[in-house]
Amino acid sequence: MSGRDVLLNELAQGLRPMAQGLEWFDGLSPQEQSEILLALCHHCIQARARSEDGPEAIRRSGLRPTHTPAVLITRGPVFQQLGKIAGLVPGDERRKAFRLLVAVLAIADERRRARYCSDGCGHWWHDLSAADRT
Repeated sequence: MSGRDVLLNELAQGLRPMAQGLEWFDGLSPQEQSEILLALCHHCIQARARSEDGPEAIRRSGLRPTHTPAVLITRGPVFQQLGKIAGLVPGDERRKAFRLLVAVLAIADERRRARYCSDGCGHWWHDLSAADRT
């Protein structure tokens, strides 16, 4: 478990405000931002994101449906689209991608938690508490 993964999961679970996540993300180098987007993409895949999560993720992220990451998430198989979103290069598009991927992770993980982890599980990210936050 890395501090980065804890932070990303705290954002997805609403334990940290998105404004704090964006401030952190904006302070990273372009290379680090790309690494974070790839990590988010991986987390979304592990949480079993679905294509039908796209519209709700757009709504939760606050993006307009015409923003590039929002258009991508609704076009084609989700696993292909997540990679395209994570690979966006312009800084403003990476920032939008960050918001959207956190929302996708939130939706997919909520579904996974309700379906497979409702009686308890060993996933460390499902046991984050305020005391664990740095």
